[in-house]
Amino acid sequence: MSNAKLGDVNDSQRKCPVMHGGLTASGSTNMDWWPEALNLDILHQHDSKTNPMGSDFNYREVVKSLDFDELKKDMKALMTDSQSWWPADWGHYGGLMIRMTWHAAGSYRVADGRGGASTGNQRFAPLNSWPDNVNLDKARRLLWPIKKKYGNKLSWADLIAYAGTIAYESMGLKTFGFSFGREDIWHPEKDIYWGAEKEWLAPSDERYNDVENPNSMENPLAAVQMGLIYVNPEGVNGKPDPLKTAHHVRETFARMAMNDEETVALTAGGHTVGKCHGNGKAENLGPDPEGADVVEQGLGWMNHKTRGIGRDTVTSGIEGAWTTNPTQWDNGYFELLLNYDWELKKSPAGAMQWEPINIKEEDKPRDVEDPTKRYNPIMTDADMAMKMDPDYRNISEKFYNNPDYFSEVFARAWFKLTHRDLGPKNRYIGPEAPQETLIWQDPVPAGSTAYDVEKLKAEIAKSALTVGELVATAWDSARTFRGSDLRGGANGARIQLAPQKDWQANEPEQLAKVLSVLRPLAESVGASLADTIVLAGNVGVEKAIKAAGLSVDVPFAAGRGDATAEMTDVDSFAPLEPQADGFRNYLPKDYVVKPEELLLDKAQLLGLTAAEMTALIGGMRVIGTNYANTAHGVFTESVGALTNDFFVTLTDMKYTWKPTSKNTYAIVDRASGEQVYSATRVDLVFGSNSILRAYAEVYAQDDNKKKFASDFVSAWTKVMNADRFDLTC
Repeated sequence: MSNAKLGDVNDSQRKCPVMHGGLTASGSTNMDWWPEALNLDILHQHDSKTNPMGSDFNYREVVKSLDFDELKKDMKALMTDSQSWWPADWGHYGGLMIRMTWHAAGSYRVADGRGGASTGNQRFAPLNSWPDNVNLDKARRLLWPIKKKYGNKLSWADLIAYAGTIAYESMGLKTFGFSFGREDIWHPEKDIYWGAEKEWLAPSDERYNDVENPNSMENPLAAVQMGLIYVNPEGVNGKPDPLKTAHHVRETFARMAMNDEETVALTAGGHTVGKCHGNGKAENLGPDPEGADVVEQGLGWMNHKTRGIGRDTVTSGIEGAWTTNPTQWDNGYFELLLNYDWELKKSPAGAMQWEPINIKEEDKPRDVEDPTKRYNPIMTDADMAMKMDPDYRNISEKFYNNPDYFSEVFARAWFKLTHRDLGPKNRYIGPEAPQETLIWQDPVPAGSTAYDVEKLKAEIAKSALTVGELVATAWDSARTFRGSDLRGGANGARIQLAPQKDWQANEPEQLAKVLSVLRPLAESVGASLADTIVLAGNVGVEKAIKAAGLSVDVPFAAGRGDATAEMTDVDSFAPLEPQADGFRNYLPKDYVVKPEELLLDKAQLLGLTAAEMTALIGGMRVIGTNYANTAHGVFTESVGALTNDFFVTLTDMKYTWKPTSKNTYAIVDRASGEQVYSATRVDLVFGSNSILRAYAEVYAQDDNKKKFASDFVSAWTKVMNADRFDLTC
């Protein structure tokens, strides 16, 4: 808005028939008016209305018809086809493309599986305008002719991930492989929490309890500052201190699922090629892509004041290449890092960087435009950490002395970085997909379908296990699924293995009891335990439906396999442990986040809509699946029957609701004043939130008892089959 007074506004502005800002301006949304309200938007993002491809389009099938060989030729040709509007450093776009791929994939974090390269989300805000992603808009624009040519057969997500891999190949690295199959999204992802800061690059202290303790960084965050992919290249809060930076690098990379050796390999390999750009004034750059004028056509950081391309490009503010030959895959990074002493200098843009002392002229990299000029190489604070931290130093020396080993470790780490969120190996597509099975892929052997399902169902039904035990165990097995990175789920029956068998949320004593009954039944018919657990849950649901006087079929698809301890990376499953589960009214302690917000996070990771979440909550309560058999939310006198009693009670005005503690409430009969039921915030939100109450009222209606049961079964089956990629691939 301008500073003009109200009286200065002209008539056309006064009479404008639409709201300025297109409903995106501050104060125009419900959340602006009621910031404490429960925001259900994350359950409804990526609606079909945003997708221009139509419901019949299946990218994962269409991409199989892609001419992979021709694409690879075109990609390699692009690397050295320098464009005058954004010329390639040394005539090779490899460094730029690798940075684009790295920054797409490097946004992944293990805590919730969100981020990563699997959706092409780098095209949208906030990622397209992050300070750490300056000029990556140019990389994507350079790729547009390739995307235009191959069209629907090649997603942006695959193209962005593939570009870096091809760049490495074109510069001499033997890569580990590549899989296609990443499907594009069509608007920004609202479910990803990038931090609470209100400004880019706010001090790291804002996301740490103690910045001196990197482990105290707020979960699920993995980068040290808002707008960065991992650490500040100038040091913690911009203050160079390689040993301190090393601790932050270690924590950040661990939160991206990388160990120390992978961290050194990725740092060195990422900086073996390309350069940093800081030969100019950052203040000459225009707004980021989201804030730029329409004439920029989606590009940002444009320099209209001085020359801003080639050697005069400004990106990070640091200026220089890391190696002598920045367009070749070689061991030059370690040769320079370990064989020279380094001192702090300032770049032309004023950024802190490390430069070598008394370097030989022949070891200096050449100018990107004039090969007769040479400049000092540079190192960031993170690079110096690879030399000064004792553990990183040992690994660096090992790589220096064995270049082939370094190349192999890097190639595997790069593959992991770019595929960590693509899901299990059976989802890989294309001729370059590696055949080797890797433990981080959470392998699960194929399960049998050649057994008598009906016989197994009958044996389960005859057991002494209760409906609640059957349903809760199946739910606990399946609820670990995360649509963010396609990990977890019932397939593999990892609920019988460490660490899941000992998780508090899985009630180990009850779990052991149920598995002791189901395991011999599975063996007797040749079924996997994974199938048997899910089938047992279905048996429980069917019993509950019958007890409610209804008849609804519960679908079952056989074929799950059982993973072994040798197939399971125990440590990597720690982030999948439920810290809360509103579906079972499990809340072991109070969190800063409200219980109903934790419920939404779980529902979104499971791929549920708000209506599906509502149906599951109402059904799970009356079936009797609460953690430790608490009575909260069990608004029925017929526990074990799939009735709509939860919703009937919740919407009945003969009751009033009174708090008894921070998270529990008494349901009191207005007439008698006696407590009838108890509830948690998760229960009551389905009556208090206007959207959720609308769903609750549908299920409370007298004519919707069967609809409720049918909708519950549909949502239940969706969760049980969430990780059955063999049914959808």
